[in-house]
Amino acid sequence: MAEHTHEHDDEHVSGQVVEHDDDAPDAEREARRIVALAQIRQYGDPVLRMRAEPVEQVDDELRRMGERMASLMHDADGIGLAATQVGILRRFFVFRTEEDDVLVVNPTITSSSDETEVDEEGCLSLGPVRVPVERSVAVTLEGLDRDGAPLRLELEGTAARVAQHELDHLDGTLIVQRTDPESRREALKLLRPRLALA
Repeated sequence: MAEHTHEHDDEHVSGQVVEHDDDAPDAEREARRIVALAQIRQYGDPVLRMRAEPVEQVDDELRRMGERMASLMHDADGIGLAATQVGILRRFFVFRTEEDDVLVVNPTITSSSDETEVDEEGCLSLGPVRVPVERSVAVTLEGLDRDGAPLRLELEGTAARVAQHELDHLDGTLIVQRTDPESRREALKLLRPRLALA
C-alpha cells in the first residue's frame, strides 16, 4: 500500500504509508523509488487480479523474499506490500508498524470492528490514484510470523487499514473495486493512459 493523505504529515496509499528518509538527498530517494516501483506489478498486470495460494512452508527462501519485499516497500515509499504485487501468488505480505516491519504469512482477519471509516487510499500498483475506501477501524490479524510461529495482532487506525488493503491484494481485489462509482471512474481515467503505454 502506498501512503494515503490524511490529517498528518505522513502520506498513506492503500496498503502503504510513506515516511520520508530525511537523511537521503531528494534525488537519491527519488531514484530508489523509481527503481523499486519498476519491480512492483502495475495496474493491468493480470497477476494483480489473481487469488494467492496458501504458503505451505515458512522457510529461508520465503524469509529472504519477505526481506526483499520490505526493502522494496521502503524504497518505493510504501507502508505495505503483498506478494502478488511482486508476482508471487502466495499468501503473505509485509507492512510497517511503528516499531518494525512485519511479515505475515497466511494472514486472516478473524475479527473486525463494527465501526468503519472512509479515508483516501493509494497503492504502489496504481501510480497516482487515490480513492476513498471504507474500512473497519480495528481488526484482529492472525497468521504465521517469519519463523512459522502463530502470530496475532490487534490493529487499529492506519495499521488496520493497511492489513485490510494488503489482504485484499492476496484475494485479487484492488482499491478501485472498493471505492464509490464516481471515484472509480476518475481513477480509471488516470489508469487507462498507463495501460496504453504498457
